[in-house]
Amino acid sequence: MDSLLAVSEEVRAALDEHRPVVALESSLIVNGPAYPANTELGLEIEKAVRDRGAVPATIGIVDGKFVVGMDADLIERFASSKGVPKVSARDLGAVLAGGGLGATTVAGTVVPAARAGIGVFSTAGIGGVHRRAQETFDVSADLQQFTRSRVAVVCAGAKSILDLGLTAEYLETAGVPVLGYRTGTLPAFYVRESDVPVSRVDDLAVAARATWLHWEVNGDRSVLLTAPIDEQDALDGDEIEAAIAAALAEADAAGVRGNAISPFLMRALTSVTAGRSAAATRAVLLSTARVAGEFAVALAATREER
Repeated sequence: MDSLLAVSEEVRAALDEHRPVVALESSLIVNGPAYPANTELGLEIEKAVRDRGAVPATIGIVDGKFVVGMDADLIERFASSKGVPKVSARDLGAVLAGGGLGATTVAGTVVPAARAGIGVFSTAGIGGVHRRAQETFDVSADLQQFTRSRVAVVCAGAKSILDLGLTAEYLETAGVPVLGYRTGTLPAFYVRESDVPVSRVDDLAVAARATWLHWEVNGDRSVLLTAPIDEQDALDGDEIEAAIAAALAEADAAGVRGNAISPFLMRALTSVTAGRSAAATRAVLLSTARVAGEFAVALAATREER
């Protein structure tokens, strides 16, 4: 292990023994529900991973190191602290140098996960190409980082406010495969389906073999395994799309431009769904964690067969 990593004993033992491990981001703790509900959510996500047979490794930055595998006390510290910065890939050096706490995002988490040798990362939804990116060039750092990190990313697709078609095009150009677990279309976070096709796979053992072969052929690139939110927790796609279209028209009328559009859309969705989007977000965090735990078990088993 390198000097920038502080790996918990549980995670280190699992990695040494080639047992399944799932990396988790810390930004959802500091930017999720208010304290203490954020602590409870972080621990519940870890439990969802454990219940499926894998070891959870929540990752964050503490005093100049990547902590890989937070304990409950550290999760509580992150959850209760004010002003903890979100750390994406570009911010890692500065936050590591500055000391203190840093809550890693998707891009900020896959970097230390790959360094530690963790092959699976779970998140509710990835960033992507934003709507009207042709004007704003607003493209998430997640997509670029997937071309550099050997990690399988289990998610419920990309957030509905993004341009899913352009996000898929970017990933195709970058050579990052997108697999749909029991779905033939790219999930849209808290919406189960979209009109963007993906490669369907119905067996996690097959997905695991495909992942190992992708790494063997293409080296250090991510694989996306997308799994839709559970049906009973999903929101209606037509309702969400209508709300986004109305919000874009409102943004035009109000002169909202550039990077301000995405947060404007998120606020509009929260208002239109009367808080149902928050409940759906919690549900999808847990459902993807469960799938990630199962997939990590399959990936570890496939490694033993190779």
